[in-house]
Amino acid sequence: MSKAVEGRAPTVVVAGGGTAGHIEPALALADAVRRLAPEANVVALGTRRGLENELVPARGYPLELIPPVPLPRKPTAELFRLPLKVRDSVKQTREVLEKVGADVVVGFGGYVSLPAYLAARGRVPIVVHEANQSPGLANRVGARFAKRVAVAVPNTPLPNAEVVGIPLRRSITSLDRAALRAEARKFFDLDPDAPTLLVFGGSQGARSINTAVSGAAKELADAGIGVLHAHGPKNTLVVQEFPGRPPYVPVPYLDRMDLAYAAADVVLCRSGAMTAAEVSAVGLPAVFVPLPHGNGEQATNARPAVDAGAALMVDDADLTPAKVHELVIPLVADAGRVAKMSAAAVGMGHREADEVLAKIVLEAAK
Repeated sequence: MSKAVEGRAPTVVVAGGGTAGHIEPALALADAVRRLAPEANVVALGTRRGLENELVPARGYPLELIPPVPLPRKPTAELFRLPLKVRDSVKQTREVLEKVGADVVVGFGGYVSLPAYLAARGRVPIVVHEANQSPGLANRVGARFAKRVAVAVPNTPLPNAEVVGIPLRRSITSLDRAALRAEARKFFDLDPDAPTLLVFGGSQGARSINTAVSGAAKELADAGIGVLHAHGPKNTLVVQEFPGRPPYVPVPYLDRMDLAYAAADVVLCRSGAMTAAEVSAVGLPAVFVPLPHGNGEQATNARPAVDAGAALMVDDADLTPAKVHELVIPLVADAGRVAKMSAAAVGMGHREADEVLAKIVLEAAK
């Protein structure tokens, strides 16, 4: 493995593949490393099936592929086949780290991070970042032998945890929604003046959200509310048009989240750690619908914004077209309430988390 020496550009390897919730903070960190140390080399680890194959090259970073190690939640036959899979993946990951001359490995959890941690152990310094209050298996393992452990929120049960927040893209943390509003509305073919609801359910969409909001399309149109709805690339959404009303615009995926946030007055979405951090950072009032699976971390992610008066929370099972009509439409239509909730979001979170983590990473690489 490489040892960082004075005068030589450090090589930072980021492991955050699979979902946007793991990849986006890894890329925000990568951008911050390049700002603080332009000479640094940043390489991303991923697998053939992850979203990183689209997102990482688009952001200008090399992507090295390794075999995935799925992490089953329960004891199954798959769990007992893990040792062989782990050994093979760790071997190939170690070869990648040697090839690129890694000086530090930064993991963000998930099935790409586990082999990265095991391959780097005892050879390359490790920095762990955990976005959720309930750490996953990979980060629980990695934190045991990491040089530094960074977390998004207090009381995260990892050893020697330092609270830094979640690294976010500068296009998000520096976003001036008011200044971009007209451009954003035009970009998505939205009504330039109507109160507008942004809807999305994570990178793959969410059926319950799609069904509830599209089912209230007539009520939204009658209330004079425009909608920008990202339904997911594997889903379809057919919405009746209502002439003379603000348009309801369905799209498979939002490549320009900065413009989507700028176009909206209120957002209805899941509350993954990354999403909750971004929504708060841009000061967008939210109706969070936590994913009903897992260990309840999405409800935990939403709670600070709800407690601050910047968001509402609705259980997935309770989200129906009638609930949209009863709860969401009155909110979006109330400009005074929207402004108050937006003000409540200002000051939440850690807007400099990307550079704080980048300094930790560069220090660990020395």
